[in-house]
Amino acid sequence: MFKGFTRFLQSPGTHLRTLFGPEEAAAGSRSEPRIIPRSDHTVSRQHFSESALKVLYRLHNAGFEAYLVGGCIRDSLLGRMPKDFDVATDATPEQLRDLFRNSRIIGRRFRIVHVRFGREVIEVTTFRGRHGDDHGDHIAQQSEEGLLLRDNVWGNIEEDALRRDFTINALYYSIADFSIHDFADGVHDIETRTLRLIGDPETRYREDPVRMLRAVRFAAKLDFQLAPATEAPISQLAPLLLQIPPARLFDEILKLFMAGHGVATFRLLRHYGLFAMLFPETEEVMSEQPWAEPLIEAALASTDKRIHEERPVTPAFLFAALLWGPSQQRQAVLEADGMPPIPAQQAAAQQVISRQLQHIAIPKRFSLPMRDIWELQQRLPKRSGKRAAQTREHPRFRAAYDFLLLREAAGEIAPGLGDWWTAYQEGDDHERGRLLDKARGDNGSGSNGRGRRRPRKRRRRNAPPNA
Repeated sequence: MFKGFTRFLQSPGTHLRTLFGPEEAAAGSRSEPRIIPRSDHTVSRQHFSESALKVLYRLHNAGFEAYLVGGCIRDSLLGRMPKDFDVATDATPEQLRDLFRNSRIIGRRFRIVHVRFGREVIEVTTFRGRHGDDHGDHIAQQSEEGLLLRDNVWGNIEEDALRRDFTINALYYSIADFSIHDFADGVHDIETRTLRLIGDPETRYREDPVRMLRAVRFAAKLDFQLAPATEAPISQLAPLLLQIPPARLFDEILKLFMAGHGVATFRLLRHYGLFAMLFPETEEVMSEQPWAEPLIEAALASTDKRIHEERPVTPAFLFAALLWGPSQQRQAVLEADGMPPIPAQQAAAQQVISRQLQHIAIPKRFSLPMRDIWELQQRLPKRSGKRAAQTREHPRFRAAYDFLLLREAAGEIAPGLGDWWTAYQEGDDHERGRLLDKARGDNGSGSNGRGRRRPRKRRRRNAPPNA
């Protein structure tokens, strides 16, 4: 046993190729791991959260291997301040739970441990091994199409590194000596700004189609180019996303569009045919309505700007933009069949959301505000009497007003109404009165063109009979 272990240390690359096969070892992996000492890299513990360091040191002091891995190391090497800290270790989930009282095991497909420090959560994963190996009760399951259904096979750091998705994420920072272990030539790909899958791309995408979304997200976020082999299968395999549970895709949508790079991500998704798998009706409308795509890009650009300015954002606003085209198209069909505008709008919204839920699970805490934004688009043109003041007091007014401006900028509707509401919000009582008079003059009663109603005569009360 010890002789075999010694041979492994003397020639790890050869044994890794034996473990993973020639195809997996050749694509995005080195013949042997490159260990970069602390003196030769710029990653510093000063950039790590105290909670992450506590987890690392407790594991190390308990005799386990402990590494920071993935995005935090990648971002540090790129000169960015890391935000999320993931730990990899040889401790099993059960051992981690015993070691950290403030932890819990989550997940079924991938069992991981969350260690909570107040509002901060450190994600800890056990080194994963190869699918086909015999690991007793710890097994991996795959569908006939190659989709990975369960993956709780434990291994060592070398196996774990080559099981990760991209080379730039297979970087391990050791708390023992502060060195970086590079198993897949990830540092070189960071230097050349290349995004490369580890292993055979088609096999890796079939194992988990969400990797195609991750490839697009990292390319947009980091401004990296996809390696030719990594890029080639995406368009053909895009329909595999239809196998992914809608709840999981909702989480991925937030990562794609709520990270400050929404416009670039949206364009890449469309380029590779992935967007149509997520929002099929929206994709169809964009080919028919010239304003639909500019509206979505304007909403994404606005969200990106707010994120960079550290202002609050809500997925409800983005979903309102992403699904507005289909809702308008369905409303037009219903109105053509004789349904009045308001019931048609409500029915169209319900139909569009129901169909979209088959692809992406949108929680009601976002779908209900989204519907409010849509319904207010019917109320914003109606400004007669007390309507303007009542609309202004609606909790979703500001979001609906911003959405109105996007619709005008995209060319869906003629400009003018947005300027009126801007002036109404900024004006005093006198200015608001003038604006209401102008609205009545421009559009009759403000919405229906029937002009000002005559004041209703007060009914005379009969005089009481004489006594």
